[in-house]
Amino acid sequence: MVRNISIRKLFFIILILLTAGCSGESQLTSAKKRIVFFGDSITEMGNMPGGYVSIVRDSLKNFEIIGTGISGNKVSDLEKRLRKDVLDKKPDCVVMYIGINDVWHYQFADRGLSGTPKDSFSLKLKNIINKIQQAGSTVILCTPSVIGEKTGGSNPSDAMLDEYSGISRIVAQEAKVHLLDLRKEFLSYLLEHNSTNSEHGILTTDGVHLSAEGNRFVALQMIKGLKASRIF
Repeated sequence: MVRNISIRKLFFIILILLTAGCSGESQLTSAKKRIVFFGDSITEMGNMPGGYVSIVRDSLKNFEIIGTGISGNKVSDLEKRLRKDVLDKKPDCVVMYIGINDVWHYQFADRGLSGTPKDSFSLKLKNIINKIQQAGSTVILCTPSVIGEKTGGSNPSDAMLDEYSGISRIVAQEAKVHLLDLRKEFLSYLLEHNSTNSEHGILTTDGVHLSAEGNRFVALQMIKGLKASRIF
């Protein structure tokens, strides 16, 4: 079956991760650490009931979880609202999930939209990360996930999305921040579970935005990423 990540299994895995990462109750009784999820419509919808941000919030009760996603955002939009939506909140950790619209919007020139040139994408990611680090916060940078769920590189935006994911990987390495490679994780999952090579309906509703299963999948990846970056 495609939908094999049950809520019960998800929380069981989360419990193991939390237990492994905390040696005692005393580590969790101090002031709550604050985590900000910073992104586009995927994060905006993720902050709704059943969304990945909400699942993380419900799972990590000892953390303050804030979702600051806005539909249609690209890296330039994150740069503009960095102060208000992130730095002013004084987070301990910022999870940046961005890049889909920077690629996807190239398809919608007839609507007055445009993508982000690769050099600008890289520069703005570096600038945002630098400002977050200067404020004393940890950064987790996610690669963009999918624009279409077909396997074997057969979605129209796959080649460009791979390029932009590569940029995110390089930026994370150079900035010495934790990389959460959602692109890699999505492709691996779809290769195993999308036997009909469907364009959507596995982890997304439309090839981009997360389904219920997709939100559970991303929540699990986020919690694993938080643990790997030693947030808990």
